Amino acid sequence: MAKQKRKNGEGTVRLRKDGRWEGRVVIGYDDKGKPKTKSVLAHTKSECVEKLERLKEECGRTAEKLKPDMPFGEWIDFWYKYFSSPKLRPTTQATYENRIYGHIIPSVGKIPLSKLTQNDLQQFYAKLKRTGRKVNVELKGTGVSDRMVRSCHALCRSSLEKAVEEGLITRNPSIGCKLPPKKNGEMKVLTQNEIVRLLNQAYDEGYYEMFLLELTTGMRRGEILGLKWRDLNLETGELNIKRQLTTKGISVPKTKSSIRTVLLPPDMLDLLREMKKTAKYDWIFPSPVKEGEPRNPTAITKRFRIMLERAHCKHVRFHDLRHTFATMALENGMDVKTLSAMIGHVSSETTLNIYSHVTDTMRAQAAVKIDREIGGTDAPIPEAKDEPRQPQTSEIEENFEPWKPKVRKSGTGCVYQINDHLWEGSYFPRLPDGSRKKFNVYAKTREECEAELAKMIEQKKKEIAKLKKKAKTA
Repeated sequence: MAKQKRKNGEGTVRLRKDGRWEGRVVIGYDDKGKPKTKSVLAHTKSECVEKLERLKEECGRTAEKLKPDMPFGEWIDFWYKYFSSPKLRPTTQATYENRIYGHIIPSVGKIPLSKLTQNDLQQFYAKLKRTGRKVNVELKGTGVSDRMVRSCHALCRSSLEKAVEEGLITRNPSIGCKLPPKKNGEMKVLTQNEIVRLLNQAYDEGYYEMFLLELTTGMRRGEILGLKWRDLNLETGELNIKRQLTTKGISVPKTKSSIRTVLLPPDMLDLLREMKKTAKYDWIFPSPVKEGEPRNPTAITKRFRIMLERAHCKHVRFHDLRHTFATMALENGMDVKTLSAMIGHVSSETTLNIYSHVTDTMRAQAAVKIDREIGGTDAPIPEAKDEPRQPQTSEIEENFEPWKPKVRKSGTGCVYQINDHLWEGSYFPRLPDGSRKKFNVYAKTREECEAELAKMIEQKKKEIAKLKKKAKTA
């Protein structure tokens, strides 16, 4: 049966290879006669058709409002909703919205688009750097990070480039703005001794299979938490990665290349076979709190930080376990193309750029080995630039035993490490109306955090006692 053709002006709807539906409609033509289009994405065909209809309506209503003298805030809002947002993942949308509606529009949104200058933007970036922070000001200061400034600039630049394409302005005023230098974050990987201690601690706390799976496949956190038993072939060991779990919910993986199949090592497969025998739910790693649902990503991150401290490991991100796997794979002879496919990178070039510290050493080692064979030299083999994978056994390794949790007294809250220089203390009391509310304090050391937490708990207990007394007399 032939497909029913949509009428001119209705747009097109198609099923993408990543499983999502895409709707696209022509909104006009450029000076060369080429069509200008806008698109929407959805998980079902019906949802896509609905989004496409709303897009056509909105475009029709707003087309007349697009003028050179419109406020920049209105333009960047329009650009985000109809040019940028439809193509973004939910987590990226949340990030963009924070930048646009929390920083850009309040600062430069009232300036007419045609009158926005490079100086206006430069002053905005400078002010943002000095006084742009809106949360945790007492702890982190009033200024935002260099990364935040660069992120806001990128959004301004992209929206203004589109304004030039649409003929609203003749030149992009963001070109030439001076920005904070881009800093490449230092990659942290666990040593083999740290891996052993972490896995021992994870075993005692019921996270062994999850962390071992991460360290043997290099999957992203969301990809692991999004696994279901039907994704795993227990006979062949093939694991299909086709969804991810984020703080916003379930979605398709990060990129098209992230939808992939990995082959599990035999020992890992045996562990999962044993887990399957007692599995009650579809999720491989179900929530221990909410029946039938996957584990919460934020809760996993917090638990990971706690276990690092208990295992006497340096502070790393959960994502650094992925880096640890990739580094070990390269050091043990896996070729870059195979690794790239296994961890779901778009191309081998991406893998080479991220792990250049390892591959550069590998190339240098290969060159010396060839020189030894052909030239008969005895040049020393270059060593890796990072810390050695097999450090000397220390007192920690000799005496390490998994940490056994000490039950804190009721009403004393809890403390855990967020990063290298920040600790969080939490108190979750029951209020007079029966509900619970979380209160937090922050400090640069555990000792300071415990002290601040104790002060806060004492204060909150007095406040709650007053509320109870007031409720009784009312």
